[in-house]
Amino acid sequence: MGTLASAGLFLLPAAMVATPFNVLPFTLVLLVTSIWGFSRLWRARTCTGVIGCLLLALTVAGLASALLSSWYFADVFRDEGYRTRFLAMPWVLLWVCAFRPRLEALWWGVLFGLFATLAIAGYQVAHGWPRAQAWTNSIVLADITVVFMVLLVFCRPPERWGWIVLGMAAGGGVVLLSGSRGVWPALLALLVAMALSIRRGSGRLRLASLAGLVLVAATLVLAIPQLRERTRLSELHSDVQRIEAGDVDSSAGARLERLQVAWDTFLEHPWVGMGIGNFDAAMQRLPDCRQAEAMEARCHLGHAHNDVAEWGATQGVPGLLLLLCIYGLPLWIFIHLHRRSGESGFRGPAAAGVMVVVAYILCGMTQSMFAHQITVSTYATLVGMLAGLSLVTAAGGSRPRAAQG
Repeated sequence: MGTLASAGLFLLPAAMVATPFNVLPFTLVLLVTSIWGFSRLWRARTCTGVIGCLLLALTVAGLASALLSSWYFADVFRDEGYRTRFLAMPWVLLWVCAFRPRLEALWWGVLFGLFATLAIAGYQVAHGWPRAQAWTNSIVLADITVVFMVLLVFCRPPERWGWIVLGMAAGGGVVLLSGSRGVWPALLALLVAMALSIRRGSGRLRLASLAGLVLVAATLVLAIPQLRERTRLSELHSDVQRIEAGDVDSSAGARLERLQVAWDTFLEHPWVGMGIGNFDAAMQRLPDCRQAEAMEARCHLGHAHNDVAEWGATQGVPGLLLLLCIYGLPLWIFIHLHRRSGESGFRGPAAAGVMVVVAYILCGMTQSMFAHQITVSTYATLVGMLAGLSLVTAAGGSRPRAAQG
């Protein structure tokens, strides 16, 4: 059973964005093993302890808020149905504690997924796609790629730095081909955390080396027109000029416009918002979007492209407090687990969990991370999975030895 569970860990990152099946292969393994080994799953509840109760409470709160919003606004259970993915947090936590899959399987799945995704992204761009999308959209592709790079670095087995460098290069290639700019803060945070977690050389030397690497990369991007075009820096410059001229019909302009709409909507409906999945209804306050036949693309993006704006405008103050818990509670759990792990450096599943949450927070500045089933599924599953692997590690369960450096 443990071997099958390890195969599930491999399939999660290997198939998430590199195949059209996304989370389905892992879900099938999760279902089969949970049914087959239900007695082990039931006995493992004592292993999860307070953390299991906290994640279960967070799941119930997320589902309850979605149901209440749907009931209040008499809406069909549409986008809010993505909240059902939160069920993966306590379930996968229990599953990992019961079957104790190997952490190396997750790491190898990440490596495979990054290489496979780079091949798909390269094929798409080579065949005329303006931006690589794989089996999702360009922004989600870049966000998930950075999350997988986090797992590659902090779940590393011993003596695998050669593969890590290649995997990071593959992930960087995918981000470049996706043309996503909003993922850069999360990528920078990952590089800083990686530099500080390596135990070779002094901290100042590592940060100086990282700063030099970033400076060289920035110089190349600015100096080479093809890289400037691929990273959409020229487009960003054009967007800023259009915003200054009062034209918001651009990528950056539409985001600023939606932030203003979200703020105005929050002030108008501070306690209930417009209802989950109804951000486009808030856009009706704009003259260009007010007519029923309005065809402006920026009127129909489906969400606010910002976590705080999305949750505040659609659910008001309760939504913002829930979002704080969705990010804050797992972050606290992973910090607590890392302190208990006995790791001498910042690495292991708990450290990876901290950085996954940080990456989601930073990516959530330019994307509504819980308005897409892939990003919701990845977050919920990884929170439960990494918490479970951390508990198993602390209990002396099967795991690879920590990397030296």
